[in-house]
Amino acid sequence: MGFLVDTQKEGGGHSWGYLRSLVRRKQVDSADEPHSHHHHQLAKALTVPHLIAIGVGATIGAGVYILVGTVAREHSGPSLALSFLIAGIAAALSAFCYAELSSRCPSAGSAYHYSYICVGEGVAWLIGWALILEYTIGGSAVARGISPNLALIFGGEDGLPSFLARHQIPGLDVVVDPSAAILVFIVTGLLCLGIKESTFAQGIVTAANVCVLLFVIVAGSYLGFKTGWAGYELSSGFFPFGVDGMFAGSATVFFAFIGFDSVASAAEEVKNPQRDLPIGIGLALFLCCSVYMMVSIVIVGLVPYYAMDPDTPISSAFASHDMQWAVYLITLGAVMALCSALMGALLPQPRILMAMARDGLLPSLFSDVNRRTQVPVKATIATGLCAATLAFFMDVSQLAGMVSVGTLLAFTMVAISVLILRYVPPDELPLPASLQDRIDSVSFICGETKSSHHVGTSDDSNKQPLFGDNDDSVQFPVIEKQEALACWVLSEKKRRIVAGWSIMLTCIGAFLLSYSASSLNFPGFIRYPLCGVGGSLLLAGLIALSSIDQDDARHTFGHSGGFICPFVPLLPIICILINMYLLVNLGSATWARVSVWLVIGVLVYVFYGRKNSSLANAVYVTTAHAEEIYREHEASLA
Repeated sequence: MGFLVDTQKEGGGHSWGYLRSLVRRKQVDSADEPHSHHHHQLAKALTVPHLIAIGVGATIGAGVYILVGTVAREHSGPSLALSFLIAGIAAALSAFCYAELSSRCPSAGSAYHYSYICVGEGVAWLIGWALILEYTIGGSAVARGISPNLALIFGGEDGLPSFLARHQIPGLDVVVDPSAAILVFIVTGLLCLGIKESTFAQGIVTAANVCVLLFVIVAGSYLGFKTGWAGYELSSGFFPFGVDGMFAGSATVFFAFIGFDSVASAAEEVKNPQRDLPIGIGLALFLCCSVYMMVSIVIVGLVPYYAMDPDTPISSAFASHDMQWAVYLITLGAVMALCSALMGALLPQPRILMAMARDGLLPSLFSDVNRRTQVPVKATIATGLCAATLAFFMDVSQLAGMVSVGTLLAFTMVAISVLILRYVPPDELPLPASLQDRIDSVSFICGETKSSHHVGTSDDSNKQPLFGDNDDSVQFPVIEKQEALACWVLSEKKRRIVAGWSIMLTCIGAFLLSYSASSLNFPGFIRYPLCGVGGSLLLAGLIALSSIDQDDARHTFGHSGGFICPFVPLLPIICILINMYLLVNLGSATWARVSVWLVIGVLVYVFYGRKNSSLANAVYVTTAHAEEIYREHEASLA
């Protein structure tokens, strides 16, 4: 047996061809390799301050100006700061996973890119398709929320100029919002100028927002010490809704931390991704968590939680202490937060579209990079047009839950990808079919003489499992004693099989546990056994992964020298469990809407993406021989 592993030609029937296309995986992109994609590169212009501006700007939206009151009144009470702390720790688990993958695989596409490398094309497509929905609706919802805040600055809805004010179309139950569409077009134009220019502008807007929040913290602390922190002197104590209420509040405010993944989407444009990306993600999340906690400590102390205004908690807290002028400053901060969040929502989507188009899953139009500005201008304009149209015509607030689905699915797949990378990293690389002659030549040199092992037969094309290993891929033609080699192959093969099944059972267990724990309407004789089965699978997977060695190939997979996620496998498994629990609790109405979008995505993939994928005719060879084949190919061209 040799090193020739697989081809993606459709041998073995159409049904197997469809299934095989779902698990084909691509290699880590590298601009330094001679066989990297031949496309215009994005500008390498971002450093740590730029990444912090992107992360903080995309995370601290206007939600903090509203979320404080809602969660304190309904769930946490004075323990609101602890709810933010727990949610921040949960978000940090995903941040650790993102930090490792972004530094190992620093290309555009974020979770889509990581899933394509570690899991397979089918899952990667669904993640990318869900993220497209997330950023489109998220950007539209943010833009739609700007005009009410602008109206407050101008003294009410009647104070806005007519070309910015909302209008209802006669005869239709549609309220158009010109200011939302105009703002989306402005941000789209800014993003087309270049990544450094747009990030600089986002940094200014984010700094203004943070300054307003710092004013809230400093001025609120002064009022608190002056008036005696009335919000903490309550007979109901620190946990009026119990510890359960505090954890319920954590699940709600967790969504306030969504946004740091925007940093990973700009990975290809970072000057030193191995160093800067983990620092940027970590510092952005730390700053957001610190600001959230300090604001919540101050506001909950100024006003008793039950007396908070659920719509404008911060403004009303200052107004109740005769600081009416501060309301205008806080409203301005909310406008700045919305503008910054809009930039954070519109920045990643063009890069995801570009990554999917590079891989052939979307039309190549979206992969074009402007020579002068070095940004995907066409994808950016398409994103802006869709978001502006939605923001102008539709009140997308009822669709806001759909935003969370894409993010939580991405968080889950990133954690699973870390486990795969550590225990069963891909040991085959896809090579273009144009190198078929060179592959056959190297195969002959290495002693591959049996015609039954020729690439392209249905026997070979049936062998590329996601989990475990196949016989061909582990028997390398190296000069070594066969006895020792056979012993090593057997143990390594078993280890990969055990690791692969353990990862799969862990994911199944996490889903069953989350679903049964959330289904309070289920009869006890169904719910409790289901919880037991899910918990047992989860625990068994954790013990199995903790007991076996991680793959040695993890040290050289992708770009080395970057951040290494700690506490594997425990940390990614906890991350999977948390995100699955939140996904299950999004509600049936949200899942019904998302399912329609995902079905559309499946149809697009079946009729376009699968056939036009850059891996449609790829030939898979073991990693050990891919470089040799490329060297032989370059030598033949010289």
